[in-house]
Amino acid sequence: MIGYVTLGTNDLDRAAAFYDELLKLVGAGRFMETDTFVAWAVAPDKPALSVTRPYDGNAATVGNGVMVALAVRKPEQVDALHAKAIELGGTDEGAPGPRGDSGFYAAYFRDLDGNKLNAFCMG
Repeated sequence: MIGYVTLGTNDLDRAAAFYDELLKLVGAGRFMETDTFVAWAVAPDKPALSVTRPYDGNAATVGNGVMVALAVRKPEQVDALHAKAIELGGTDEGAPGPRGDSGFYAAYFRDLDGNKLNAFCMG
């Protein structure tokens, strides 16, 4: 159902470099870009993640309670995404590990603009 998620940035080049490195761990690459916008996906017909300078020209800000969840297949991928995000200058918002009894395994982090993301898998 989700086509794409867009996160605001105040430094497009820095944000694009962060997501280039982070998202290649899940097989995603750039598939659309302009001078104000970059989008990544594993395929053009799959959901995408993008970063953009706000259209209204105001500063990008972080939405309180907003989070983007990146689905992966196994816990090792969750661990790798979290580690790469921190290595690239992101901040930890919750170390990798199981959450509850449902088989949900996740890690939480913020990107260089303060946007909150998680990586997760089930089972």
